[in-house]
Amino acid sequence: MLIRISLIVAIVAALAVGILNIVEVRTKITTLISQRDDFHTQRDQVQAQLDTTRRDLAKTRDDLTQTQQDLTNAMTQLSQAQSDLKTQTARANDLSGKLTKATESLNDAQAKLEAYTVTGYTPQQVTTLSKSLKSTQDALEAIQEENGVLERTVSRLNNQLAQLIGTNYVVTLRADLRGKVIAVDPKWEFVVLNIGGDQGVLDDGELLVSRDGRLVAKVIVRSVEKDRSIANIIPGWQLGDIIEGDEVTPAHPAS
Repeated sequence: MLIRISLIVAIVAALAVGILNIVEVRTKITTLISQRDDFHTQRDQVQAQLDTTRRDLAKTRDDLTQTQQDLTNAMTQLSQAQSDLKTQTARANDLSGKLTKATESLNDAQAKLEAYTVTGYTPQQVTTLSKSLKSTQDALEAIQEENGVLERTVSRLNNQLAQLIGTNYVVTLRADLRGKVIAVDPKWEFVVLNIGGDQGVLDDGELLVSRDGRLVAKVIVRSVEKDRSIANIIPGWQLGDIIEGDEVTPAHPAS
C-alpha cells in the first residue's frame, strides 16, 4: 500500500514538473515571438528612415546642382554686363571728347562770325557745326543713359552673386537715394515706394522710414519695378505707424 502511495506521489510530482516545464517553455516561446516581432518592427523603421534619408540626400544634391547652375549663370551675366559697361564707357569717353572738340569749334566759329570780315567759316558751316554738336550731345546722352542701366544691372548681378556665395552679405544702396511711401498695407505689413530700379533700388535692400527726422521703421525691398518698389516691414523695427508721405533713405548706403 505504501509503495502504491509513493508511486502515485511520484507520478503526480512528475506531472507537476512537466506542467511547469511546459509553462516555462511556452513563456520563452512567447518572449521569443515578441522579440522577433520587435526586431521586425525596428528593422522596418530603420529601413523607412534610410529611404527618407536617401530621398533627402537626392533632393539636396539636386538643390546643390541648381544652385551651382544659378551661380554660373549669374557670373556669366555679370561678366557680360561688365564687358558691355566697359565698352559703353569707352564710347561715352570718345563721344565726350568729340563733344568737347565740336563745342570748341562751334564757339570758335561763333566768335569768328561776329568778326565776319575775317572769319573762315560761312553761316552754313556754323549751322552744320551746330547740328553736329546737337547730334553728338544726343548720342552722348543716350550712351550715358545706357551706362546707367548697365551700372544698375552690374549692381543687381553683384548682389545676386554675393547672395549665392555667402549668407552675411548686406545690400548697399546709393547714398543719395531718397523716396517716399505712397501706399501702406498694415494688415500684410508692406509699403509701396515711389522709387524703383531707375533710381537705383535693389532687391533685399534695406531702407529707413522716417518722419520729421524721427525713425519710424525699417523695411526690406522684396519687389522692384522701373519707378516703384514694394517693401516689407522688418519685424522688431516698427517704432510707429507708417503713413503715406513718410521719407525713406538707405539703411546701408554705399560709400
